[in-house]
Parts: sequence; structure tokens; C-alpha cells
Amino acid sequence: MRIVTAQELESWLASGSVLEKDGRGPKVVALENGMFLKIFHTRRHPILARLQPAARTFDKNAQYLQRLGIAAPHVVDAFWINRARGLSGCLYRPLPGQSIEQLFISDPRQVMQILDSLAYFIRRLHQQGIYFRSLHLGNILRLPTGDFGLIDILDLRIKRRPLNKWLIKRNFQHMRHYLKRKRLESFPLDDLLRCYERAD
Repeated sequence: MRIVTAQELESWLASGSVLEKDGRGPKVVALENGMFLKIFHTRRHPILARLQPAARTFDKNAQYLQRLGIAAPHVVDAFWINRARGLSGCLYRPLPGQSIEQLFISDPRQVMQILDSLAYFIRRLHQQGIYFRSLHLGNILRLPTGDFGLIDILDLRIKRRPLNKWLIKRNFQHMRHYLKRKRLESFPLDDLLRCYERAD
């Protein structure tokens, strides 16, 4: 991966709109050309981060999903921001649409109408051996086509066979914890689980 220049990074940050940040700085920046800049702050030791840069993992995960016919961000460029610290980043074309969280907040009835198709989408992921720890309402998009897509896919793990019952249960437990953390307990997760169980 190339090393992005300080001037290039400064230009992106100066002209873009920060969409997500934490105490370490910007994480996602919307650029003027329509692409997103994603910065991967890491808590891993710099040596480990250099051996397996987060930007490259994000790109590989996106390509894998796309090969399966699952919509994911299209990475245009992956690079080092500070190689010594293991800080990497990428430019990608974002997916169109709204997150399930946004849809639920704006119109809960609309989400109730798509529970079956959402459950089928999640079941499809599990059957294809995709364990996505961050599978929650904010990371699943409803696309203009009516299909679904995934974003923020860094911690996605690919298994050689369909997920077992323990991993499936764990995946939904993460989703339940997310809903509690976001104060969205009114989301019909139990209904989604019932739709999941009868999905074929």
C-alpha cells in the first residue's frame, strides 16, 4: 500500500464533512467528489497492525461480499496514513440507501413491513458462513432496489461452513445489546427472530 502524503490527507479533512469521529479523531469523512474517507484507528500493536493493515482487511471483506452478490462499499484506494503507528485508511464509494436504524426511527411501521426480507438476508449471511460481530441496525442498509447491503465491515469473519447455533445466538445477542445501548428497545427483535427461524 502507498503512503498518503500529509498534504493529501490535510486536503481531504479540510474540504470534507466529518460523519463519524471519536476521541482519536475523524473516522469517516464525506469528500466533495462523493467518496468517503475511512480512517482506521487501531489499538493493536503497531507491528501487528503493519502485518495486517485494517484498510486491506476492509477491502478484502468488501470484495468477498461482492463476489457473493451482497452489496458492500467499493474500495477505490487503500493506503497508509502513518505506517510506523499502523494507521491505515481507504477511499470508497458509499452504498446508497438508509440504515435500518434510520428507517426505524423515522417510520417504525415501514420496518415492520420488511422484517421477513430482513430476516432472510441475515439468514443468508449465516448460511454463507459470514459472522459479522457488528451486525446491527446501523450497519445494514436498505438499498433503493429494496435489497440490503452491509457497511462498516472490518470485523466480519468468514467461516468455511454455515454458522452454528452458538454463533447465531451470539450474533443476535450483540444486536440486542446494541439496541439497548442505543435506547431502541422498541425495535421488534423478537419478531425478527421468529421470522428468521421460519426463513427458508
